[in-house]
Amino acid sequence: MELENIVDGKRVLFITTHRIDYIRNTQELLILNKHAKSVDILYGNHNNHILSAFKVIPCVWFSSLDKYDVIMVSYMCQMVIPFITSKIKNKTLIVDFFISLYDAMVFDRQKFKKNSVFAKLAYWLDCKSLKYADLVIADTKTHAKYFKSEFKLDDKDIQVLYLDADKKVYHPMHVEKEEKLKKKYLVLYFGTVIPLQGFDIVMDAIKKLVENTNIYFIIIGPVATLYDKVETPNVTYIDWLSQNELAKYIAMADLCLAGHFNNHIEKANRTIPGKAYIYEAMDKKMILGDSEANHELFKEDNKHRFVMRGSGEELAKKILECSQE
Repeated sequence: MELENIVDGKRVLFITTHRIDYIRNTQELLILNKHAKSVDILYGNHNNHILSAFKVIPCVWFSSLDKYDVIMVSYMCQMVIPFITSKIKNKTLIVDFFISLYDAMVFDRQKFKKNSVFAKLAYWLDCKSLKYADLVIADTKTHAKYFKSEFKLDDKDIQVLYLDADKKVYHPMHVEKEEKLKKKYLVLYFGTVIPLQGFDIVMDAIKKLVENTNIYFIIIGPVATLYDKVETPNVTYIDWLSQNELAKYIAMADLCLAGHFNNHIEKANRTIPGKAYIYEAMDKKMILGDSEANHELFKEDNKHRFVMRGSGEELAKKILECSQE
């Protein structure tokens, strides 16, 4: 059973706590609008998922859902589904389990101890969100396998829906390098620099390449909030860019760092970094972490290079190797 078949000719209510232009939402809405009879959208405008949930939940409770055949709850479904189950239990329910709250807070971001009250609450919210699902959407095969095992979903249909880049923004384009960069081999990294991504490995690689002055790094993200910057004339740090500006910098780059480079958070092996989809859409050469999930979509060739995760030295070697090709 797949998403397209379930919603075909049906009246669908799409619920999300993320901003409506988030790529996962737009990706799913494209499918719904193509196959469903009608699609209504309910979402919160806040960047904070909890605040968005506070807006969404009362709207569900004080509305009639009689006209809908299917309810689809997208990103951070755990903030909504456990609190509206009595309203939706007679509907066909599709859940995008893009992220496990338990996995994210206990192992990924390490905010809760494994056996703490908060960890148990996160696990309960995950289980409650999955209990009534007729279809669970996952982002990779490796992640789907983990969800089946961790949350005992053998009786559930799980569909893998790989993320997609916004092709209106991210597509092959030519952008001239800035004058000072024209003779440099330009390496780009962008991200939220959370531990999962292994940004510490990127920083270590930069340190090891400081003597290679022909290699220049552009790092885009809130580095100063979590790390001490490697100060060298061959690195430019940018805190934030709009998507259109980001696309231009990516277009300038000779090599893009995708990741994930972390080797001790299990989720890094189960997920494909969102930036990899963007680099692919822009036809850029990239370095990926050697993970099960990355191998689902990518293979080693002149545009896709793999590196052992967890080693700044290995990443530095791979960057140097690419710069000499």
